[in-house]
Amino acid sequence: MEKGPFSVEWLAQSSRGAAQPAARRPRSPPGGAGSQESPADLGDPGHEAEAGGGAAPGRPRTKFSAAQLQELERSFREQRYIGASEKRRLAAALNLSQSQIKTWFQNRRMKFKRQTQDAR
Repeated sequence: MEKGPFSVEWLAQSSRGAAQPAARRPRSPPGGAGSQESPADLGDPGHEAEAGGGAAPGRPRTKFSAAQLQELERSFREQRYIGASEKRRLAAALNLSQSQIKTWFQNRRMKFKRQTQDAR
């Protein structure tokens, strides 16, 4: 079978950025003696969450204050989907970015959905 541009071998090779075919590259057992590469270096997507916690690099998790949460919850009770003007107003009032407000509303809608499904 030919290793064309859409074969499994070609895709696996190209995702690793290899310059030579897999059959010609020297192989070493993963995690064997003398292996200096970590799972993240190997490009194994299953180990990324273990190595870095799965969060975006450089941005710590936002800790909302009690006052911020109270205002966000109040706004959510009034309207589950936030408009652009309300998002700008909340961001300015709570000293948060508009993307933080948007993400909080997305997460809160998913929490609400889980709670209503569990109640049934």
